[in-house]
Amino acid sequence: MDPRVAKLKTPKECEIFAKNARERGAPELADEARQRAVQLRAEAHGATTDVERECLEAVYAYEEVLSAQKGKKVPAGRTWPMIDEYGVIPAVERIVMKRQESVGFTALAEMGLEDFAFEAVILRHPEQFTAAAVARSRERLGKI
Repeated sequence: MDPRVAKLKTPKECEIFAKNARERGAPELADEARQRAVQLRAEAHGATTDVERECLEAVYAYEEVLSAQKGKKVPAGRTWPMIDEYGVIPAVERIVMKRQESVGFTALAEMGLEDFAFEAVILRHPEQFTAAAVARSRERLGKI
């Protein structure tokens, strides 16, 4: 990560930096700033483990993709209520176990951000999820 991006302290600073970098023809710096904003939002959410933090990063990355597509801030309107009701890990498991790929998975994959998908998080932390969720994640990521 570029040192200028690494020292950004708030998501707002990251957004401003990304906008300026894009306008100055540095899309790679803009991407890094957006990723830094995702990290900062996940940290602020209060994850207690690395796997929870990565799951939250996945949600915030999805919101970034949605917002970029719509041209305005868009929340992950179905995901947050599930997280509130079931907790981070159980909500992610429920989402991944649905027969259809989630809209988030598809959107992240189309943008080349599949590392932020819940399925990628599950494969990085298989001990935290059921064998069925790990198998489903492996299957989905294998199709990309």
